[in-house]
This record gives sequence, C-alpha cells and structure tokens, in this order.
Amino acid sequence: MNNQIRTGNVRNAALDVLIKIAKQQAYSHLLIDETVKKKELSEKDIPLLTEMVYGTLQYQRKLDFYIGGYSKKPLDKLENWVLILLRLSVYQMVYLDRVPDHAVLNEAVMIAGKRGHKGISGMVNGILRAIQREGLPDTSGISPEFRKIAIETSHPDWMIKRWIEQYGEEIARRIAEGNLSYPITSARVNTLLTVREELIKEWVDSGMNCEAGPWLDESIRVTKGVISKTQAFKEGRCSIQDEGSMLVTQLLNPQPRERVLDACAAPGGKSSHIAERMDNQGELISLDIHEHKVKLIQSQAERLGISMIQPVLQDARTVSTAFEEASFDRILLDVPCSGLGVIQRKPDLKWSKSEQDIERLTVIQRDILDHVWPLLKSGGIMVYSTCTVDREENENQVKDFLKKHPDAIIEPGFEKRLPEEIRTSPMANETGIQLIPAQYGTDGFYMTAILKQ
Repeated sequence: MNNQIRTGNVRNAALDVLIKIAKQQAYSHLLIDETVKKKELSEKDIPLLTEMVYGTLQYQRKLDFYIGGYSKKPLDKLENWVLILLRLSVYQMVYLDRVPDHAVLNEAVMIAGKRGHKGISGMVNGILRAIQREGLPDTSGISPEFRKIAIETSHPDWMIKRWIEQYGEEIARRIAEGNLSYPITSARVNTLLTVREELIKEWVDSGMNCEAGPWLDESIRVTKGVISKTQAFKEGRCSIQDEGSMLVTQLLNPQPRERVLDACAAPGGKSSHIAERMDNQGELISLDIHEHKVKLIQSQAERLGISMIQPVLQDARTVSTAFEEASFDRILLDVPCSGLGVIQRKPDLKWSKSEQDIERLTVIQRDILDHVWPLLKSGGIMVYSTCTVDREENENQVKDFLKKHPDAIIEPGFEKRLPEEIRTSPMANETGIQLIPAQYGTDGFYMTAILKQ
C-alpha cells in the first residue's frame, strides 16, 4: 500500500477516535483497540495511530492556542469535529517529523471537504497554511503566570493553579512537564516462576530492547517490544506494571504466612505482586466493589499461577460487616483517586477531571480509611497509596486521619524500605513519599505506611 494512502487511513481513524472521546468521554485506550479491530489496521499502523491520538490529546490546550492565533472565528464557535481535525493536523505539523507538512495539509483539506463543505475545507486550508507560512504564535506574553504555564504545558487553568497553591510554581511546572514526557514501560517479573536475568536474556535474544529497572529487583524497563505479546506474559512469568506502583508493595513489605487485605484491589496488579512477595503462602483477601473487576483479579491470579488470592465482591466502606476487627497483619489501601499522577499515560484525564471530582473522591477516601482501620491488628501496618499528585488526596488526607485516630502513627523509618534516592527526594516528608511524573521514570504516586499502636 502506498505510504501516503496508509497514513491518510490512520489519520482518518485517529480523527474518528478523537471525535468519540470528545462526544462520549470514552477511554482513549479502549477506543484505539476498538478502532484497530474495526478498521483492520496493520501492526505497522498502530504506533502512528496511538501517537496521533495521545499526542493530540496531550497537547490539546497548546494546539488550541496555536489555532486561535489564526482562526477568524472563536474556537468554541467552530464545529467540534472541525476543531479536532485542526488540532490533529497542527499536532502532526509541529510534533511529528515523519509526515511532511504538505501531506498533512492536503489530507486535512480533503477530509474537511468530505465531512463538511467547501467553506469548511477553505477555512481549514487557510489556518494550516498561515501556520506553515508565518510560524507558531508566541507564548511569552501570556499572563497571569499560571495561565502561561497552563498553555505552554497544555493543562487546564484550574489544575496548574491548584498545583501552584500546593507546591509553588517551580514544582507545578515540573509536574506538568513530566506529564508531557513519554512514559516508561515496565514489566514486573513473577518471582514465583522465573528470575529477572533469565527474562531479560530471553527478551534480548528475541529482539526486544530492555534493561533491569533501577528501583526494584523484579522490574524490567522495556524500550522496544510489546510485553503483552511475549510468551513470558502469556505463560504468567511477568506482568505489566509501573515501577511507582511496584514500590507500593515494597513499602507494604508483606511476609509469607501473614494475613493481608488489599481493600481496593482491581484490576489486581498490586495483589498479585503482594502474593509473589509472600511466596504464594498465607492469606490475601482482595476486595473490589464491581463484579466484573473482581473477575479481573481472579483471571490475573490464574494467569500468574497464584493460588493464595481470594477475590471478594465488597465495598471497602462496609468491610466491618464482612471481617472481624484486628484480623489482618497488613492492609493495602490503594484508594480510588483523581488519577492526576498518570496523565502521561492517560492524557484525556486532563480534560475530563474537575476540582469537584477531587472533592467527591476525598470523601470516599476518608470513609474507606475510617472503615478499614479497625480491621488492622495492633502492631500492624497499613499502606495508604494513590496515583495522584494532589495534596488534598494525599498528605492532607493522611494528616486528617492521624488526628482522628490516636492509635495511628506514621511508621518510624518506613522510608528505609524504599530506594535511597527516592526516600531522600525533596518531595518526601514526614507524612509520606510523593513521586511526581517522570522524576524517577515512574508515574505520579503517593505512599505512606501507618502503624497501629
């Protein structure tokens, strides 16, 4: 197939995905999978489609700033699909080297003509040619500063404003820029079935690029190759998991023959890691509120050859009806959160989340903390973790919990279970460790260990 025709097909597919995301608030990764199957795109096309979709979502605010500099109409007056087509086209012109500008421009005009009318194709042509001819509008004069950072890093104003209030301008910008970085793909070795060195050798011999992860003995960073398509994955010798997420289990430090509760467990990544760390010996109860997600935990355990996980359909806010007080040695609370630490993997979160979501989630987190705490034995450890960078969901939530529960203290020396570089980070303090996106090659995670006296 002619390369230009193929690229055109991928561009049309990317436009369809982006339009559906905007209309349905649907998850981008699910729509990409669906589109690949429906349009029968080849293996070669999938990386380009993924890059176009995620890139356009990731840089949406900045792309709008560029388009707005040349559009005679306010952007909110443009038909939604037209604005999305312009974003997709400008993204390719600015950020993708492999497709020449003239090909992007011609294809955009053709798509506009087919989906709309001559006036629309003329407008699209005019805006894209002006950008090509005159260059990108300058961001240096934008004020106030939070808006300048928001546009330059392509985030909503409220998010940047909130992070500046919580961390100051420098850290807020670092978080936002980290969200624009390309996420690292990590595999977690199933230590019940193999060792890291063997798996690395197997993958390198098969043509993959990978290396030992720097933070955990069971982590492998993969820079070329698809983990889910390997024989090792199919045979349950590895899982796909971010290293920040893996560090949560390292902090929990579960031991063989203990009784452990994973109170918000789906889809089961941390549960299976806990079981591997426990040598598949002991009792691990893994809860989730949704039946289909409980099945995911079970299927994950079966793939990995783990027998000790007991998936249970249960709301963590009603655990007292299901389990006795002081009956668990360790508890993991990886609570539902805003997910603002995984924006580099899920850029659509920037545009679908609101401050109201954070307010609603902090109430749920508080309820879970209060209801699960009585289940922990005296001398037991509870790890509280999230995949967000928001202080209200993290540090402030923990401080409020400690005030309400006099038998709860931050475990002295908990940070020693984490790598030195991470535990001595400027983002670590006496209440916990905050990882910000890309700082250590991980997603944004918060974690702390609470001891019951």
